[in-house]
Amino acid sequence: MQIGMIGLGRMGGNMAQRLGERGHDVRTYDPGVDSTAATLEELRDSLAAPRTFWMMVPAGKITEETFQSLLGLAEAGDVIVDGGNSNFRDSQRRAAAALEHGVRFLDAGVSGGIWGRELGYCLMVGGDAEAVAQVEPVFRDLAPADGYAHVGASGAGHFTKMVHNGIEYGLMQAYAEGFDVMQASEFDLDLHEIAGIWRYGSVVRSWLLELLHAAFEQDGSRLEKIRGYVDDSGEGRWTIAEAIAEDVPVPVITAALFARFASRQDESFAAKVNAALRNQFGGHAVKAADK
Repeated sequence: MQIGMIGLGRMGGNMAQRLGERGHDVRTYDPGVDSTAATLEELRDSLAAPRTFWMMVPAGKITEETFQSLLGLAEAGDVIVDGGNSNFRDSQRRAAAALEHGVRFLDAGVSGGIWGRELGYCLMVGGDAEAVAQVEPVFRDLAPADGYAHVGASGAGHFTKMVHNGIEYGLMQAYAEGFDVMQASEFDLDLHEIAGIWRYGSVVRSWLLELLHAAFEQDGSRLEKIRGYVDDSGEGRWTIAEAIAEDVPVPVITAALFARFASRQDESFAAKVNAALRNQFGGHAVKAADK
């Protein structure tokens, strides 16, 4: 089928190539990359109605601006898909705005990273069933077998992906802490080897563990080339906010997010307070700060 892919970064570019390799007619627009169209208007005119536009741009201002531009260009029956990591509340609002224009909107949570082109992308799609049916050939060819589902109404796709990423935070932090304990131990453990054997038969085997094994292989068992600074893209915060709103305890995901915050501090003031208190009540020694 025909599809207009907007945004050809690490995800969008690979998705466009995967679809092209599977026989889809992919038209593209990205002002920073060679594309089949120089403008969104040209992209629209290159597609036969009813059109499918797929936004694969960063969440936030760029997504909103692109959506509003498409809303002014699209015609009744066209479908706009947001495959980025937008907040599900924004997706619900955009679906309602699109409906007022006779245009349909789908929110697609996409997981697979840079490996998706080869292995496929897990797709969690929210929105109207008729719109999903229009785009389903694309969904099925982007995903591996059994890796795609229409999970619910508008917003459900991005909500599900939000929780998915919150879980990811917790899994990653558990691996990080476990390997930290091992590297600090009295034993001269080969962490690369251990990550390797845990991939087979272990109850903690996973794709994340396979990726960690690859990282050790690339950067050494002590990851000497990597600074311990961990960003977050927002989904963990949103997951925690929704959990608070629904009175659902999520201590693991919350702790994992706070651990990422801590990783960005060259000097933790909280640690200073802890050290000062231990010194005050117990006479425990404190280390002098670097000058």
